[in-house]
Amino acid sequence: MHHPGSESATHGLQWFGRTDTGKIRPNNEDSFLGLLFNAFEVHHLGKIGEAFTGATDFVFAVSDGMGGAKAGEFASRITVEKITRILPRSYRQSAVGLEVSYTEVLGELFDQIHKALAYVGDSYEECQGMQATLSLCWFTPGWMYYGHIGDSRIYYLSTRNNEIKQLSQDDTHVGWLFRKGEINERQAREHPRRTALQRALGAGNQFIDPQVGAVAYETGDTFLLCTDGLVEGLYDNQLNELLRNPGLARENLNPAYLLVDASLANSGRDNTTALVVKVV
Repeated sequence: MHHPGSESATHGLQWFGRTDTGKIRPNNEDSFLGLLFNAFEVHHLGKIGEAFTGATDFVFAVSDGMGGAKAGEFASRITVEKITRILPRSYRQSAVGLEVSYTEVLGELFDQIHKALAYVGDSYEECQGMQATLSLCWFTPGWMYYGHIGDSRIYYLSTRNNEIKQLSQDDTHVGWLFRKGEINERQAREHPRRTALQRALGAGNQFIDPQVGAVAYETGDTFLLCTDGLVEGLYDNQLNELLRNPGLARENLNPAYLLVDASLANSGRDNTTALVVKVV
């Protein structure tokens, strides 16, 4: 699982998470998760913290649940809870010398969550049709592996340039039109069918086929995981400006709070979640 020679690449990670119900919805269907794990232990991380990679791996994830009544809330909670059980198992396998690729591990993880949500949805009337998005970043020494399905997002802000790059692809027809260059970012944000998902975990989705990838990260890089509520209130260039603001570190400001506050001020129609991971 680990890349040869990457064991020496120890980095510090700082993380900041915040979720808000928003101005309109009665309950919060978003969930986020931070985990530290190795072959022997699993620890839930607090909303804010700092630690070193090396002896342990880290996972950060956001999920946006959908479904009637409380089903959406339940769906995102089941999703993050399953990660806690499944990922450490793969670490134990690699610790005993079973060579498992990250694509296999993430594929299996998404498949298991999908089956669990579909099962609960079929078993309980009030959970019928429940589904969830999942955007996940898994940090090993020197490498971040990601898995994604739905319209939550993973952004990468490299220290080498001043750009913001969306690593994940929105699993929506509108996202596809935007990627093809047929509509611009503003048109995509205002499109009446922007929230219609083509793929998610659970419900009637047959083929989940998550998007997976890897990034070799370095000191100074920043990753943002967020639900669609955050980007309903902020354009990519605004996310970039807020996250690269030199005042953040100087004044000890929490970037996740800053992003969620700015998004709520502009929109607030949806639950809004941001999870910022900085490599220090």
